[in-house]
Amino acid sequence: MRNLHAGRYAWSSLALMLCLVCPVTDARHRHRPDSDSTVSGQFDYYVLTLSWSPTYCLTHQEDRAQCGRKGFGFLLHGLWPQFDSGGYPQNCAPGTGLPAQAALIGRTLYPSPKLMEHEWERHGTCSGLDATTYFRTADKALGKVRIPAMFEAPRTTQALDSSQILAEFRKANPDLPEDGITVACGRGRLSEVRVCLTRDLSFRSCGRGVRNSCPAGPVQIQSSR
Repeated sequence: MRNLHAGRYAWSSLALMLCLVCPVTDARHRHRPDSDSTVSGQFDYYVLTLSWSPTYCLTHQEDRAQCGRKGFGFLLHGLWPQFDSGGYPQNCAPGTGLPAQAALIGRTLYPSPKLMEHEWERHGTCSGLDATTYFRTADKALGKVRIPAMFEAPRTTQALDSSQILAEFRKANPDLPEDGITVACGRGRLSEVRVCLTRDLSFRSCGRGVRNSCPAGPVQIQSSR
């Protein structure tokens, strides 16, 4: 009987300790937004995404704003707030319209008004910035990355391994960390290059989940003419 009583006392003590610990643990988990957070301004870093326009236009010829004329190479797709632990906040203020002054700036950065509006609503609203400041920040981010000369509107289609594409970008941007840039592909073609930046737009390593998505071997880099 004494041992049974002691056992009950031990379990009671353990339950009390768990009750005391759980609120602390729960608070720690809530302190960090999860991947589908919609809290504006709560994120760790940016992913600057550059779209290879010739590949996009192979399947989106109806997008006349971007594909109605030839000559585009890399274009701004977006500046995305991101979490170190993976995932990202999105749609932090649904239905938030763009002020006219902000739209004027955005139209100088994005290839189409539709993309500009989409990027503001899905990603920009989570930056903690107003639309004008967000677009100006995206412009500054673009200015941080030097596009290698070989990607300046090439006249012929090329084939390179993703490692070669990354090497060209690192050569043009010596401060870029080895794990601070990734390449995305679709159907064996170059689709996007993604560069990771701190909140004050310095180069940095990418967080969890931002990785290459290109197949092994050469991928096509569609000509822009």
